[in-house]
Amino acid sequence: MQKFTQTTEQEESIGNAIVNAVYKVHKELGPGLLEKVYEICVEHELKKAGFKVKRQVDIPIVYDGITFNEGLRLDLLVEDLVVVELKAIETDNPVWEAQIISHLKLTKLKLGFLINFNVPIIKQGIRRFVN
Repeated sequence: MQKFTQTTEQEESIGNAIVNAVYKVHKELGPGLLEKVYEICVEHELKKAGFKVKRQVDIPIVYDGITFNEGLRLDLLVEDLVVVELKAIETDNPVWEAQIISHLKLTKLKLGFLINFNVPIIKQGIRRFVN
């Protein structure tokens, strides 16, 4: 039997804020810019909405009882609860899905978003993952 993970009200609230920020940034800037531009603008929108946001967060990896500090880097971490990976590329890559799932497993967090800004309609570029 598969176990389904429930997200908390706080995680859902953060998730809604992320989607709102992404819509706002995409509406204002459109597709075609560098990932870093979107990252900075989404961070700004979330902070404006009162959320604690960290950019380019290094997460150590523990393997075989050893901690490796060169492990993982998250684009955005919101309220230390929700992972956001941003892309700005034309061609979808299945590795991105594996990446966000791995990030959730390694951080032991439940909710993550994979967002590709290089789409005409941002709804097509938002993917939500629950670990």
